Amino acid sequence: MANTERLTELSLRAAEAVLAPLGFAYTVEVQPYEEGISLLLSSPDAAYLIGDEGDRLDDLQYLINRLVQTEWAAAPRVRVDCDGYRARAEGRLLRRARSRAERVLQTGKPLMMERLNAYQRRLVHQALAEFPGICTESEETESRFKRITIRRAD
Repeated sequence: MANTERLTELSLRAAEAVLAPLGFAYTVEVQPYEEGISLLLSSPDAAYLIGDEGDRLDDLQYLINRLVQTEWAAAPRVRVDCDGYRARAEGRLLRRARSRAERVLQTGKPLMMERLNAYQRRLVHQALAEFPGICTESEETESRFKRITIRRAD
């Protein structure tokens, strides 16, 4: 079985194992992305699956990845979205980051992003790496949520 097929099968089983006992109605579409696959959920219960600012969606993604990893330790990542929430949130995050980068270029003063998880920080670092004259760095802390400083490149 090809890796993508195996990952899809394990991910769909994991989603069913988490969502079915809770009584959630949903449909799922599977799409590849650069690190693995995306499970794109649609549900009349989307607000409950997404939670406040995507916190339950993050938890669901974590659980699905953990269940997949119990059967395949080196499994590629599974990204979980519901009714396009994550895609919209990532778009807003990148627009904020680019806007701050433009202000840094105009003013010369470094600016900080809000506290972000590792995935969000990676998105911002990658997006601004292509932004001429800008560099980024994450704060040094043990916290799971860290801030990124956006400054002019030397």
